[in-house]
Amino acid sequence: MILSVLVIIESIVTTVAVDGRVNIAPMGVEWGEDVIVLKPFLETATFRNVSATRSAVVNITDDVRVFARAAISNPEYPTVPAAVVRGVVLADCCAWRELEVRSIDPTPPRSRIETAVVHRGVRREFIGFNRARHAVLEAAIYATRVHLLERAFVQSEMARLQVIVDKTAGDQEREAMALLAEHIRTTLPNQEGVHRDDARR
Repeated sequence: MILSVLVIIESIVTTVAVDGRVNIAPMGVEWGEDVIVLKPFLETATFRNVSATRSAVVNITDDVRVFARAAISNPEYPTVPAAVVRGVVLADCCAWRELEVRSIDPTPPRSRIETAVVHRGVRREFIGFNRARHAVLEAAIYATRVHLLERAFVQSEMARLQVIVDKTAGDQEREAMALLAEHIRTTLPNQEGVHRDDARR
């Protein structure tokens, strides 16, 4: 028997609220050619928007600054309307998938939203990530989980990732890492067990 292998792809998920407001969020999605699974937390704008519109767009980008900014805020980036679903595509992404919701499991704390790929597009070649870009992605993940992790662990991991960035980064990666490092430095709890309220993306 051949077992399927679950592949998690780090992406930028764009959704649109009922009032038209665009939300941009980094998310690891379960990737398939025809089916993609989203797992946003229930209290996020992503979950609310997808539940309301039954659609989303998964954007693949090689610009880690987008991941960094979206991890700590809802940044504004140029977008264009999606071709098929109610949603938007990042204007500078490498490729994208437009999704229609097939089912939503709202079991806390994270939902499981199964979607069908109804349209796909490519703008430019995705060459890949070097070590610095991978390090920035990891730092972005820590930035979204500061409220869950021990201070010493986060500080140790950020120091380790900074070494990689220092050795292999270009200007974009250095800019993204500096943004995340400053955010984490200012939002880490002052002592173990004391956490800030986190506005999940």
